[in-house]
Amino acid sequence: MEPRKRAQWVDIGGFVIVTVAAFVAYYFLGGKDHWPFKAEQGNLSEAAPARAGAPTIELKAKQFELIKLGVVEKRAFRIVKAAVGAVDFNQDRSTQVSSPYQGRILDVFVNLGDRVRRGDPLFTVESPDLMTAEANLIQTAGVLDLANANLVRLRGATKLGGTAQKDLDQAISDQKTAAGNYEAARRTLVVFGKADGEINSIVKDAKVDRALVVRSPLDGVISARTAAPGQLVQPGATPTPVTVADDSSMWLNAFVVEAAAPAIAVGDAVLARVPAASGEPLAAKVTRLGGAIDPVTRRQLVRAEIDNSARALRAGMMATFEIVVSQPVDSPSIPAAGVVREGDGSMTAWVRRDQTHFEQRVVKIGIQQDGHDQILDGLKEGEPVIVSGAVFVDNILKAGPSD
Repeated sequence: MEPRKRAQWVDIGGFVIVTVAAFVAYYFLGGKDHWPFKAEQGNLSEAAPARAGAPTIELKAKQFELIKLGVVEKRAFRIVKAAVGAVDFNQDRSTQVSSPYQGRILDVFVNLGDRVRRGDPLFTVESPDLMTAEANLIQTAGVLDLANANLVRLRGATKLGGTAQKDLDQAISDQKTAAGNYEAARRTLVVFGKADGEINSIVKDAKVDRALVVRSPLDGVISARTAAPGQLVQPGATPTPVTVADDSSMWLNAFVVEAAAPAIAVGDAVLARVPAASGEPLAAKVTRLGGAIDPVTRRQLVRAEIDNSARALRAGMMATFEIVVSQPVDSPSIPAAGVVREGDGSMTAWVRRDQTHFEQRVVKIGIQQDGHDQILDGLKEGEPVIVSGAVFVDNILKAGPSD
């Protein structure tokens, strides 16, 4: 090797040796306490526990007045399917009332919403059929009177030998025929709704009444009315003049989402609330399920029947439904006012650590029912917690320490 190159390599080797020696001396003479890589690792290891620890705050005496303390309690939560629906008349107890015969309406005695009793008059119809039936009754009554008088006369004459037996027999036959026709005519008027007293008056006065009275077939309320004087009515024509509904029992019609429909069966318990009435839970049972899913709303009809003897419910009122589909489950719970939804969507509660300190705990919420939240994770039964005012404490944490 040339002398010049050998000298260069000697200079480089000497520089490396001196540099290494300097670092070694710095490390063992105290530099290890300030070693940059170790210091950075030490800082990370010390910071990690601080981030992993649950936030804790200390409340002052006056702040305790704004919260309420309690414990995590076990509570039975119903497994339910929720739905929204409405109150309706019980169509099994609702009747569309029309005239059994064609005619024009003369008078209407009821209005929408009126309460009626069975047998009360609803409206009258001028019916040619009724007038024909009444005329037939008057005629058969006259024939019967004549047949009765003829029979009495012939019986007397037969006793005196003034007539033949065959004439008496014919008179008896005629009287029976007249009596049968008269009875049939009376029964025809019963079909028209005439009472016995009215029929007797028609026979006595020999006067035809042109007004056919249509009466209520049941106790209830007038739920629909289209009748008006002068209107022509025919049997089976729509709309019917009057509809009477027995509102002592009402339907609750709910519409459940398609995914929940298979879990519901006839006989399942129902808790319904009608805010416009009282808002109190109304107990009922599922009595009928719709036969198909509505292709537009993707929902299925679920119907319950409920007692309305107090007449507090009205058709059309909105209602919320909780359909109980299985037995209740017991789980830890706290009031909803003890749970806070954070900005990231997580749910938190505050656990009491000692007399003044509280620890924030992330919890997993299940069923929310009757003002209580089911706790699936994060709290244990019996732990002391804030059950009201948790939002206030959460705001203290977010505000940070004050001077």
